This record gives sequence, structure tokens and C-alpha cells, in this order.
Amino acid sequence: MKKTFLLIIVTMWAGMTVFSQRRIVGGWHGVLNIAEMTLPIAFHIEKKDGVYITFIDSPNQGAMGIATTNTVLKGNNLTVNIAKLFAVFEGKVKKNTIKGTFTQMGTSANLILNRGDAKYSRPQDPIPPYPYNSEDVQFENKQADISLAGTFTYPQTGNDFPSVILITGSGAQNRDEELLNHRPFLVLADYLTRKGIAVLRYDDRGTGASQGIYHKATLEDFASDAAAAVSYLRSRKEVNPKKTVLIGHSEGACIAFMLAGKDTALAGVVSMAGMAIAGDSLMKLQRYLISKAMNVSDKDIAENEELVEKMNNLIQQHTADSVFNHPKLFVDEIIPPKMKNNTPVRNAYATELIKLASPELQSLLQYNPVEDLLKIKCPLLAINGEKDLQVPPKINLDNFSQWITSPLTIKQYPDLNHLFQHAETGLVSEYGQIEETISSDVLEDITQWILKITE
Repeated sequence: MKKTFLLIIVTMWAGMTVFSQRRIVGGWHGVLNIAEMTLPIAFHIEKKDGVYITFIDSPNQGAMGIATTNTVLKGNNLTVNIAKLFAVFEGKVKKNTIKGTFTQMGTSANLILNRGDAKYSRPQDPIPPYPYNSEDVQFENKQADISLAGTFTYPQTGNDFPSVILITGSGAQNRDEELLNHRPFLVLADYLTRKGIAVLRYDDRGTGASQGIYHKATLEDFASDAAAAVSYLRSRKEVNPKKTVLIGHSEGACIAFMLAGKDTALAGVVSMAGMAIAGDSLMKLQRYLISKAMNVSDKDIAENEELVEKMNNLIQQHTADSVFNHPKLFVDEIIPPKMKNNTPVRNAYATELIKLASPELQSLLQYNPVEDLLKIKCPLLAINGEKDLQVPPKINLDNFSQWITSPLTIKQYPDLNHLFQHAETGLVSEYGQIEETISSDVLEDITQWILKITE
């Protein structure tokens, strides 16, 4: 009798544990309050081969899919270690919540996770059915021997339309330039097409449905992808091949400059927060402005610049490829001596080396747009938000005036950030909190400028 009773007790506990384990798989979201910062945070928990795997999103910081070190569930107690962030989350699972503590580098804060993915309000996202034609398309970059995928939208009636190619900013992005649940290129393409302009937008190589390897690509590689998009668009019977306009956002504007400097048949270029100064100068200015907006001390800013300089010197000394492919071999050359035996810190330094040595970032740092800007013969529209901390407006817009000899239109928008949203500070942490995807003034100004130069 005692054995039977013991067996029932064990079975009941086993059943309860399995039920608890099922409950943690899936999406969870909450808000982390640290000092004066409010950070939405999301956990995505999976189970593969009996092992839990967690990925974390911090949307307001632009950090998505952060890999964690390990996830352990004992009864209803959940522990998620995140060595990359020097952090740990410890919580207790209760029905549809996980209540616990998030600790990072000695600082702790309460964190309550609620079941489900966080919901965002994005009122500008168009809702089908659309009042125009929309086709999923593929085209070839023969130079790279890859196929690229995108969406081509055009009015339902008529032909001989002016047309636009949208070129995304830095980082692997899909055809909608999706970021923090915003889809700027979806919104822009929808607006333009409703006004009678055909639009081609495409997934970056190695992203979405496009072939290729993103992390091995340089600006020149991305320019060859954009050139393939131009060739494809001009082959479409719906468009006028003499009325093709490039719209590039941020790094995408650099790619547009590279193409426009060679392709004299382009009708125009729109630079949305594109840089008109050398890449290394821009990145240094960007770091400074963002740090100051975050109230980082001048001492800490100077120390960070010293570290960046050390990393850059290391990459130049050993070649970007060797550092990118074997970052842990070079950590000792830059890490402070007292940190050399700290594995999480070593891993963090290796991660930063990988980022800085990437072909994309190295080619951007070495890129100076002046030579391409001097070659452009078609009209150019250069726009910036006044609160853009990533591509500061004044110095860049002034340089367009200095180097562009073709018809030039410049506009700076008060209160807009790098994404052309109305913002308070311009910091990346605001991007995901703002409901607006692109200012309606910007959408209308781009549209009217294109219609004017292609009439």
C-alpha cells in the first residue's frame, strides 16, 4: 500500500513538472525599469532535444535575438544566464506570469514577464487589400551569382509609370526595412504607389527570400545588388526606364550615390539621412552625440574612443578577415589586464571585434562619398531630421551643398529622428516606443519631388 501511494505521488509531481515546462515555451514580454530608463524586453523560449534555449529582444535598444548562455527550469524556478550582457534573470513561473529579478553587473531590478509577444501599435502600416498591384518577384545579380527577392507594386491601370527602388540601411534587413516592429519601406512604398509611382523593394542578400551571405558583403557588394534591381526594374513593361529614382536610407543612400555616380540614365536620387562626410568621421561623431544624449561623462567617452582606436589598429595590423574569423585570438591585445581571466568579458570583447571587423562596417568606415557625389548628374533630394544622432543633419547637409553640382534640394525637419519619426531625444531607445513610422510631411515631400522631376 505504501509503495502504491508513493508511486502516485511521484507520478503527480512528474505530471505537474511537465505541465510547468510546457508553460514556459513561447513568448514572454515585460518592462524593465533601471534608474531613469524604461526598457521593454521580450523573452522567446524554445525547447530542443530536451534543452531550453532563450533569445531576448530589447527593442528600444535595437537589440533583437540576443543569444543567452543557458536556461534552467527547476520546478517552477526559472534561471536564464546571459553572459553576453553580464546578466542573469531569476524568476518563478505562476500561470501566465514569470515574476523575478533581472541582475546586470551588480544592479538588480524587478521584472515581471507576461505570456505572449508584445503588441505594438503601428497605425501607418497599410492593410490589404491594396488599391494597386503587388507582386512578389525575383531577379538575378549575375555578378554575384545570386537571386534576390522583393515586392514590386504599381498602379492598377495605365503604364509608363515613374519608378523607385528602395535601398535599406545598415544591417541585414528585409524588403520592408523592418526594425523594432516598424516597416518604413512598406509604408513608403504604399504611399508612393497610391500616388502613381511604381516601387521595387527587396530583401538584402542573405536575408528573407534573397540568396547570398550577408556577413561577408561590403558596400560594393550591396551596390551590385542595387544595380541588379535597377536592371530588373527597367525591364518591366509597366515603367518608363528613363524615370527611375533611387531612394536610399542611411547606408542605403551611400549605395545610391555609388550607382548614381556611374549610371547617368537615372532620373534622381533621394538621400534619407545619407552621409556626405567620410565614414570614419561620421561614426566618431555618431558615438559622441549618442553618448552625450545619454549623459555619458567626457571621461568615459574618451576611454571608449581609446578602445575603438585600439580595436581599429588591431584590425588594420592583422587584416579584417583574420580578426573577423578568429576574434578570440586577439582579445588579449585590447582587454585590460585585470579582465583577462574573466570569460564573459572576454566574450564581450570578441563580439565587439567581430562587429568592427565585419566587411560591411570596414567598407563603410573607409568610404568617402565625395568622389561619388561629384559625379552625380541627376537631381538629388537630401533630407535629414533635426534630431538625428546617427547622421547629424547640419554637417552632412552642408556638405551636400559643397559637393553636389547637379540640381539639389535640401530639407531639414524639426523634431524628426534618424527614422524620420517625431521624437523627443533622437536616441535609438525611442524608436520602438514611437507609434509613427515615417512623418507624413516626409512622405508627401518625397512623393511630390519625384513626380516633379519625372513629369
